[in-house]
Amino acid sequence: MRKLRDYDAELKALESKTRDLKARRIQQLGELVTACGAGDLDAETLAGILLEGSGNRDKAIKEDWRRRGAAFFQGSSAQSNARRGSGKVPSGNTTAAGAALSDPAQSGAA
Repeated sequence: MRKLRDYDAELKALESKTRDLKARRIQQLGELVTACGAGDLDAETLAGILLEGSGNRDKAIKEDWRRRGAAFFQGSSAQSNARRGSGKVPSGNTTAAGAALSDPAQSGAA
């Protein structure tokens, strides 16, 4: 005879997992905002930046943002390794966070 499945228990477990994943995603987004140095921005400015980014259809601009974001994460790894090793942060990487949020038109990208 087949074992009966408890669909209610499975559904509750999936709902709990979904809540946990959403909470982790929100926490990680908050950590990303802080790591990029955007935690000092007011909510309206940050929302405007995100809306501009999500609504932008220019592939060249998005590729520039992606490239700068990748450089930011690579720089963040180097900074955290340097802090653990020598206690010094490599120079030149401190503007990566601000550059990731700046308007590419202002930085010379078209």
